[in-house]
Amino acid sequence: MNQQIVLSNWKFKACDEEEWRQAKVPGTVHTDLLRHGIINDPFYGVNEHELQWIDKKDWEYEATIRLSESWVGMGQLELVFEGLDTYADVYVNGQPILFADNMFRAWRVDVKDYVHAGDNQVRVVFHSPITRDQGSLHKLGMEMPAPNDQSQLGGLEDHKLSVFARKAPYHYGWDWGPRFVTCGIWREVRLEGWSAPKITELYICQNQITAQVADLTAEIEIHSPVDWTGRLQVSSNGTVWAREVTLISGSQVIKLDMQISKPDLWWCRGLGQPSMYTFKAELLEQDRLMSAKQVKTGLRTIRLVRERDQAGASFYFELNGIPVFAKGANHIPNDSFIPEITNERYRHEIATAAASHMNMLRVWGGGFYEEDLFYELCDEYGLLVWQDFMFACSMYPGDESFLHNISMEAEYNIRRLRNHPCIALWCGNNEIDSAWAQYIEESGWGWKQHYDRNQREKLWTSYEALFHRILPETVSRLAHNIAYWPSSPLRSLSRDENQHANTLSGEGDIHYWGVWHSVEPFDNYNRYIGRFMSEYGFQSFPELKSVLSYAPEEQLELESDVMLAHQKNSSGNRLIKEYVEQYLPDPKDFKSFLYMSQILQAQAIKTAIEAHRRNKPYCMGTLYWQMNDCWPVASWAGMDYYGRWKALQYEVQRSYRDIILSVLEAPEGEIAIYAVNDLRDQISARLRLQLFDFYGRVLYENDEAVALEPDSSVQIKSMARESLLQSSDPQQVVLSIRLEREHELLASNLFYFAGFRDIELSQPLITICEVPGTNGTSFTLESDSLARQVWLSAQEEGIFSDNFFDLIPGVPITVQFYRRSNQERPFIEGVPGHVTVMSMADFI
Repeated sequence: MNQQIVLSNWKFKACDEEEWRQAKVPGTVHTDLLRHGIINDPFYGVNEHELQWIDKKDWEYEATIRLSESWVGMGQLELVFEGLDTYADVYVNGQPILFADNMFRAWRVDVKDYVHAGDNQVRVVFHSPITRDQGSLHKLGMEMPAPNDQSQLGGLEDHKLSVFARKAPYHYGWDWGPRFVTCGIWREVRLEGWSAPKITELYICQNQITAQVADLTAEIEIHSPVDWTGRLQVSSNGTVWAREVTLISGSQVIKLDMQISKPDLWWCRGLGQPSMYTFKAELLEQDRLMSAKQVKTGLRTIRLVRERDQAGASFYFELNGIPVFAKGANHIPNDSFIPEITNERYRHEIATAAASHMNMLRVWGGGFYEEDLFYELCDEYGLLVWQDFMFACSMYPGDESFLHNISMEAEYNIRRLRNHPCIALWCGNNEIDSAWAQYIEESGWGWKQHYDRNQREKLWTSYEALFHRILPETVSRLAHNIAYWPSSPLRSLSRDENQHANTLSGEGDIHYWGVWHSVEPFDNYNRYIGRFMSEYGFQSFPELKSVLSYAPEEQLELESDVMLAHQKNSSGNRLIKEYVEQYLPDPKDFKSFLYMSQILQAQAIKTAIEAHRRNKPYCMGTLYWQMNDCWPVASWAGMDYYGRWKALQYEVQRSYRDIILSVLEAPEGEIAIYAVNDLRDQISARLRLQLFDFYGRVLYENDEAVALEPDSSVQIKSMARESLLQSSDPQQVVLSIRLEREHELLASNLFYFAGFRDIELSQPLITICEVPGTNGTSFTLESDSLARQVWLSAQEEGIFSDNFFDLIPGVPITVQFYRRSNQERPFIEGVPGHVTVMSMADFI
């Protein structure tokens, strides 16, 4: 049988120092230094600026592994490094066995000739990626575009080095993240030994999947140290498929065809259950088990549908023959120091996405190919994954060794992830096609203008080799049933001026940043709508508790050193302030500004999501930027670094429900009410309208029957503003819109006839009462006058079933508290401890 030993008891030091210290593996140099008290908390204050020396040094790690005679007598011994970050020389007993140069892949080395019985030393020397790639830059002879590389903070002036290392780009800084160019052993190290045949990979190729039959092929990769004859079998749910096999010494792939009748299909959230199958492959010699490997997968067909139509060309995902309106967000790494991300933090994020009614996450190309657990959780919760390759907002080298490195990286990660039913798309890169804009001289981000004709040709030739040849060919060869999309955003792979993304082109996917970067009004979300909105976003600060984790009280000021250090977008704080002044009442102090920034962010993204969903099926996807944070910071995230839900996350939870109501007011004063139904069932319900004044008096009421077709968006009512208001003051009334079926509330929304800034709020008296029989976990809130954006803050970590909502007098709202848990259920009904209740009137 196969055996393995996980290497532990590592120690580390700087190569130019003598003292060894205990290391944590998996880990990073930065976190090891922090544990030993050599550096201060990298996330606190402006400490980031003081720690840029770490990436200029070489570091080494060392461990000893004791082996018995039986171990060294095995037919095959391999040392496996699941992750080395990034440039590393590896020695066993003083002998060089490996030079690693890619963070994104595992490394396996035959060490049988290098080990002996007794103690064996494994030493890993990490070379500074900064020092090494300064040489790469000098050899190339020209700077490469990489605007998010914070080289000046790193003491490198404008020399962008991130493009040369196959390392997480965000480690060099981004407009939401710090610059910590890490190194270290970031995934497990183990020694594997075997003398009999070993199954090294099991892939369940899904040839054709229908509700009647699943036509599958098990592709089993086997390494055998010797020639061997025996039985290979694959089993699942009590069914066994088997054959006799003859192996020769070395590696080979055996294929076994399989069929499953009436399979339970895997569905994304909202369409059905994410059913999974476990397949186990075994090698047997006269009923003696020699090797086994097990994988879980879901049976499904996933297709990117791009078909010509009157508006241009569609862009949507079809799952098991059903069109999916994608609702989700862009995911970035959960920490600057990847090994610090616990299983609980992963589950909290994915459970948050599911609780927010999402069905897709995009793993963005400036981070890393996520841990296995991330994809396992997406499989479990029914979340599709748009998977970028790790390239973002930069041009890259095209020399032979670099392209070969990418080819190995792509092959490793496609093989690693291809059994996951959640994988819906492989995308070549983030924003590079639109940034370079090869076919339109005056378009793009101004990169081309810095290069002469020969340099341009060289850079674009490298781009095409990477994103139009190597990556699509690798996807097609190893995961042929998953679509490849060269760049996001992209209009079409036309190799002419029609290739690059255009917000009004009617095809491809769109990143719309007019709101935010260009300071366009929120209403422009209703104008610029593409076939698939794969990026858009708006910033806010985290809540005060999170801000105080990185800033002392005396730094709580918008332009303080710490606030600027924790705002990586150069115009970010100014933009938030400018938008607040345009849309919201003036906050009374900086702490109130934190709250107002969250309300602003939530209202912006609510406007966008509703616009995208109203325009279904023209638009078939909305993925806002961004789901999460890698450190405590002002950013576009809906959930901060500590997993605390901002106002945005609660707004997303409402806006992504399967059925929503949306109100759009035309410039001429016509108020249109839309209903969006993502369910596959027709809905018969009652539309109930009530016009309230701010003290709860009903000024107008209407109730009528409506029918919603399956998978539809339709205008269900239209009214003239003046006829609805009559003599009411538009600054003192609110329209409540509810869709009800018998006693069930299907959807609701509120419409105000004046903006936040134009409404004068009185100080409401809000009461909160425990619901009898709930043991302190559920509460009902009421108010004597309109209370806007009521914020419930709990002593315990967790979430409420609803938050940041408006309270109309006479219309109570009941909420449930769910505490954060380390168990498989990340949200468990619990007691919140002391609850603070505030509304917008408390902050102005």
